[in-house]
Amino acid sequence: MKTVLVATDKPFAPVALKGIREVVENAGYSLKLLEKYTSPELFYEAVADVDAIIIRSDLVTREVLNAGKNVKIVVRAGAGYDNVDLAAATEKGVVVMNTPGQNSNAVAELALGMMVYGARGFFSGKSGTELKGKKLGIHAFGNVGKYVAAIAKGFGMEVYAFDPFVPKEVIEICGVKSVDTVEDLYKTCQYVSIHMPANEKTKKSIGTALLGLMPVDGVLVNTARKEVINEEELMQIMEQKPKFQYLSDVAPDAVDAFKEKFAGRFYATPKKMGAQTEEANINAGIAAAEQIRDFFEKGERKYQVNK
Repeated sequence: MKTVLVATDKPFAPVALKGIREVVENAGYSLKLLEKYTSPELFYEAVADVDAIIIRSDLVTREVLNAGKNVKIVVRAGAGYDNVDLAAATEKGVVVMNTPGQNSNAVAELALGMMVYGARGFFSGKSGTELKGKKLGIHAFGNVGKYVAAIAKGFGMEVYAFDPFVPKEVIEICGVKSVDTVEDLYKTCQYVSIHMPANEKTKKSIGTALLGLMPVDGVLVNTARKEVINEEELMQIMEQKPKFQYLSDVAPDAVDAFKEKFAGRFYATPKKMGAQTEEANINAGIAAAEQIRDFFEKGERKYQVNK
């Protein structure tokens, strides 16, 4: 009998876990849980006798994969997968998947929620501004970007997007204006919402060259990864532009400095929470379990990310 380990420092909601269990046990597998663990060593012990792993933001390192000698597949319940050592997994013949689109609406709603929060002065009681009529640029037009566009249009925002991997026609069929270069996006829009993964090309790619093109009252919204931001250069921009705001779903490394220097213009959630909704929790968890089942039963690898 195959065993599926759910290893989550931030546990799934009970209803999500119930759905995961149903999928796993209906397939004839057993389910093993490791929740709120306090050290990597507990993860190493838990993977020793399992065939598959479901994680959220948990780190699947080379050490985890070394300990899980029978592991054939790891599924990250969510879109990002930079918390998995893909090189080590590939070396060991372990398939890594994500569950794209399952938490996209949750992340998009948070992005717009932070825009409202910032526009209304962090609900301080002071007079603020409205989103209606403002220009929003979406940097990377994947699943989350599409949801952001749809919600923003409901607010009456004028939406633009740049994504070198998405055809112009695909962007424009969503009622979004496609721009030719990333510089055009930042030059055109007061609001920019980032939705790219963190990789060698994108890390620290958002800095002076792009942010310097934004207006003095520009607003940068980051529900992606902190690594894509050049923090030192962002600080320089915020010093040069006294109305510039940075709103993030992940605290920067220099979070204390941001809080001290830019009070009233900076906000970061206390813990990454883009996907922290009941619905996203359920969707991503059950999708992960179904992908493991289909991998073992049908050889399905549609969402494999380490091809």
